[in-house]
Amino acid sequence: MQILDILSIERVAIDIKAASKKAVLEELARLVSREIPELTPAQAFDGLVSRERLGSTGLGNGIAIPHGRIKHLSTATGAFLRTESGLDFDAVDGKPVDLFFALFVPQEATDEHLAMLASLAEAFSNEDLVAKLRTLTTTQQIHSLLVNS
Repeated sequence: MQILDILSIERVAIDIKAASKKAVLEELARLVSREIPELTPAQAFDGLVSRERLGSTGLGNGIAIPHGRIKHLSTATGAFLRTESGLDFDAVDGKPVDLFFALFVPQEATDEHLAMLASLAEAFSNEDLVAKLRTLTTTQQIHSLLVNS
């Protein structure tokens, strides 16, 4: 499974004003649940918060990949969010985070979940990709970059 398979342009948001980790997770939950009838914003938020309680998903270099397993979800899905400015997300390097890719998978999708997380981490380790994600000005440009990376 690739980013193309889980990310629609409607689930990409840029220059969001968020003052806290909670606000970012709430926005990601809203973004992803807009197109998925079986997933409510509350369920998506709870899935992300449950995972964050185990440890931050902030990878460093201003990037986080919050993720969660959702009981009634039938397929993996994602959402991308860029905040207007970096915020404290308890990242491993202690630096503010401004790029977020949320991944939601069905409760039982262990192997798929881990493979997709590894793929996302690899993609976001590409410095050129990350630099472009910070400078592109439209959701269409960001979506195109992500699904073609």
